[in-house]
Amino acid sequence: MLLLNKIFNKLIKGKNGNIHREAGVPLIVPRAEHDISRKQISQHALKVLYTLKDAGFEAYLVGGCVRDLLLGHEPKDFDVATNALPEQIHRLFRRSRLIGRRFKLVHVHFGREVIEVATFRAPPQGGTHVDDQGRIMQDNVYGNLEQDAWRRDFTVNALYYSIKDFSIIDYTGGIDDLNAGVIRLIGDVETRYREDPVRMLRAMRFVAKLGLKLDKKTEAGIFKWSNLLADIPPARLFDETLKLYLSGNAAVTHELLCHYGLFDQMYPQTAALLHQEEEGYPRTLLMKALENTDRRIDDDKPVTPAFLFAALLWEPVRQRTQLLTEQGLPEIPAIQRAASEVIGDQIQRVAIPKRYSLVTRDIWTMQPRLIKRQGKRAFRSLLHPKFRAAYDFLALRSDAGEPLAELVEWWTSFQEESAANQQKMVDALGSDGGGKKPRRRRRRRPAAKKQQSEQ
Repeated sequence: MLLLNKIFNKLIKGKNGNIHREAGVPLIVPRAEHDISRKQISQHALKVLYTLKDAGFEAYLVGGCVRDLLLGHEPKDFDVATNALPEQIHRLFRRSRLIGRRFKLVHVHFGREVIEVATFRAPPQGGTHVDDQGRIMQDNVYGNLEQDAWRRDFTVNALYYSIKDFSIIDYTGGIDDLNAGVIRLIGDVETRYREDPVRMLRAMRFVAKLGLKLDKKTEAGIFKWSNLLADIPPARLFDETLKLYLSGNAAVTHELLCHYGLFDQMYPQTAALLHQEEEGYPRTLLMKALENTDRRIDDDKPVTPAFLFAALLWEPVRQRTQLLTEQGLPEIPAIQRAASEVIGDQIQRVAIPKRYSLVTRDIWTMQPRLIKRQGKRAFRSLLHPKFRAAYDFLALRSDAGEPLAELVEWWTSFQEESAANQQKMVDALGSDGGGKKPRRRRRRRPAAKKQQSEQ
C-alpha cells in the first residue's frame, strides 16, 4: 500500500493537492515510479509479450495480474492484451489454440501454464451484440487500448503494464481505487450488470480475496439485480462456483454470497433451509466444510469439487431422506432417491458434471452404510473407492453437532488396525453392529423335489 500511496501522491495530485485527470487522458506511471519488476512476471508471459512486440504489435499485461503485483500479491495467472487479431496471434505461437465464440481469444500453452491473449475490445454495439435483457451475446467488436480499458468490468482490473517501456497505464481510475481500497464498476452499474450478471460474483471474489470494499453504487446494484443470475447458463455457474469456493477464501466468500442474496440464486434448495435455521446445524456443517477446504488449499493439499457439493447440498438431501423414511421407504433407497431429486433440481441452476455428482452421491449413500458394521459390512465399506471421502464427511457431520463421535472414533481406529484386530473390533460389536441383523435367505427347493411334492 505504501507503493500505491507513492504513486497517488506523485502522479495524481496537482499543485493544490486535488485529484484531477482529463477525460481520455490516461494516468501513466513510469517504471521509476512503481515496483513491478520483470522478475515477478512469468517467463512464459514475458515470451508472449516480447513475441507480439517484435512482430510489430502492442502488448500489455492486463487485469488481475497487474492489480495483484501492485498490491504485493503473487498473481495466479497472467493475461495479455494486444491489438493483434486472434488469427494473427494464433499464427505467432505454434502451441496455441483459438477458443471461445462469444468472446474469441487465444490460449498459448507452455506445458501446464496457459497464457491467455485477448485482442483489444470496443464496447458492444446495442441491438447487434446485446439481447433484450441487456446481456452481451457477442463480444468480438475489436477496438483500441482506451476502448478496451473502458469495456472492462472493474477499475482495478483495467490497469495495463506495457512491455515497451515498463510503464503502467490507467484510463479508468484504477490506481485511485486501489489506493482507496475500493471495488468499482466501470460505467453505468445497471448496464454493466445486465451485460454480464456474473460480474456480481466476480465482485464477491475480489472482496474476499483482496479485502477491499464495494463502491456504494456497485454494492447497491447487487441487491437490486441479483435475480439476473437466473439467466446465466448452469455450466457457467458451475465454473464460477469452483472459482468462488476453491480459491482459498471459501468461508468469507460464502458469507458475502449469502449477505447479497447471490447464494439464493445459485443454490435455492440449500438457501431456503439456511434461512430457516440461520445459526443451526445446516450452517455449522457448511461453514466447517468451507473452513476445512480453505485450510487444505493453504496447506497445498488436494480438494475435490465432489466433497464441496456434498456439503453444499447435504441439508436438502438429509431432510428429504428423513421425509421418505417416514413414508416407509428403507434408509438407503431413501437417500438414493433424495440424492437424485436434489441433484436433479440443482443442475437446473448450477450444472454439476457426472464425474463429480457420482462421487457426491457415493459420499451421501455411504453415510448409512458406515453405521452398519457387522459381518463383512465394515470390510466392504473400507474397500469402497470413496470410503475416505465418506469417512471425512462422517467426521464433518460429527464436528457439526450430530451424535456420531463414537462412530467416527471406531472407524478411525478400524483403519489403523491389523486385519486380525479389525475382525476382533467387528466381533465386539455384537449381533447388530449398529444395524439390523440381516435376514436369512430362504433356500430354494430343487426343481425335481418340488415336482415330486406337487405330484
